[in-house]
Amino acid sequence: MKINVLGVNIDNLNKKEILNKINLFLQDDKQHYITTPNPEFLVDAQKDEEFFYILNKADLSVPDGVGISFALILLGNLLKYRIPGSDLIWEISKIAQNRGESIYLIGGKDKVAEKTANALNKKFTRLRILGAESGPIYKDCHFKKYKEHKYLIERINQKKPTILFVALGHPKQEKWIYHNLPKISSVKLAIGLGGTYDYLSRNISRAPKILRILGLEWMYRLAKEPQKRYKRIFKAVIIFPYLFLKWMFIEPFFYRKNVACLLFKKIDKNIKILLVEREDMPGHWQIPQGGTDGEDIITAGKRELSEEIRTDKFKIVDSFSNLYKYKWSEKNRSNHSKYKHNGYKGQKQSLIIAEFFGKDDDVKINFWEHRNWKWCDINNVLDKVHQTRKEAMRIYLEKFYSFLKKYD
Repeated sequence: MKINVLGVNIDNLNKKEILNKINLFLQDDKQHYITTPNPEFLVDAQKDEEFFYILNKADLSVPDGVGISFALILLGNLLKYRIPGSDLIWEISKIAQNRGESIYLIGGKDKVAEKTANALNKKFTRLRILGAESGPIYKDCHFKKYKEHKYLIERINQKKPTILFVALGHPKQEKWIYHNLPKISSVKLAIGLGGTYDYLSRNISRAPKILRILGLEWMYRLAKEPQKRYKRIFKAVIIFPYLFLKWMFIEPFFYRKNVACLLFKKIDKNIKILLVEREDMPGHWQIPQGGTDGEDIITAGKRELSEEIRTDKFKIVDSFSNLYKYKWSEKNRSNHSKYKHNGYKGQKQSLIIAEFFGKDDDVKINFWEHRNWKWCDINNVLDKVHQTRKEAMRIYLEKFYSFLKKYD
C-alpha cells in the first residue's frame, strides 16, 4: 500500500512484505532502486523537482524518520514498519548471503566503505563483497564532469556486482543511482544509504535502542554533533511539520498561483510557439508553466521557462496577471505522486510572453517534466494542445495577438 506525503509516494509495508519485495527484485531481469525517505528528503523534494521525480520513480520507498509516522497518523494510517538505512543494510546483506548475490559499496570518507564491508563480512561470513571504496568526492550532482567518475563506473562493471550500496547523502546518492544504474548492467538492486557507513564502521555511535524505538534518535544525534546536525534537525522537526500541516489543512482551500509561458519565435512572417509534451502523459501538449513560489510574474516566469527549456536565450516582452482559474478534480487532487502542488483545490494562472532568440539546439527540456518539445505554427496551436488546455490557450492567444499589434 502506498501513502502519499507532501506529494511523495511511500510504501506502507510490514517487514515481511519489504523483504519479500527485495527478494523479488533480485529474482527478475530488471534493475530496481530503493529509497529511504525521511522528513528531510520530503522537505528538499519540494524545491528540487528532479529529486521529487526520482523519489516517485523508486521501486520501493521504505520510510525512515519518526516524522513520517506522525504524518501517516494524520492521514488516517498507521505506519506498519519504519526501518532506517542503518538497519536495512543488514537485512539486504542477509538476503544477499542466502541467495549468493554480490555487493559493491561506494561512498563515505576516510575508508568508511572498507570498514563497513569488514563489519558486514564479520557478521555474514559467506557474503560476497566485490569492492568497497569512497569513489570521487562529488561536490555536486554533475557526475560526468568528474574525471574519476568514469573510472568508478568501469571498476564496478569489471566486478559485476548484483547489489550496489551508495552512501553519498541525499539527494546526491538518489540522483547518482538514477543516472548511473543503467550503465551498470549487472546490478539488479541499488539503494542510497546516507550516513549508514558511519554507524557500521563505528565512526559515529548510534543512539541507545530505547531512543530509536521511541523515535528520538534525532535528539541523540543533535547532542552528539550539534554543529553538523542542527540544520538537518531543524528541517525535520520544524520545517517538515509546517509544510505537511499546510499541505494537508490549508492548501486545499486555495488556488495555487501559476505562470504560463508563451514562448515564440518569428521567422519571416511565420510565428511559431513552443509546445512541450508532459512526461507523465504521452500526447499531452501544452505551453511551459509552473508555480510562482511567491515571486512576481516576471521573475517566476523567467525562472520557470529557463528551468524547463534549460536556456536563457529569450526575452520577456509582456505579462498578464490572473487570466485563468480552474479547479482540479478530486481524482487529480489525490494524485499527489505526480504533482507535489496538488494539495491545492486548483490553479490560478498568469501569463508571460517571451521571444526566443537562440538556436533550437539550445533547448534542452527537463526529463522529469517533459518527454518532448516542438515549435508549432500559431494557427495550429489550438488544435495541438491537449483538450484540457484549449480554454486557457484561447485566452492566451487573444493576449498574444493584442501584443503582436504593438510588436508590429
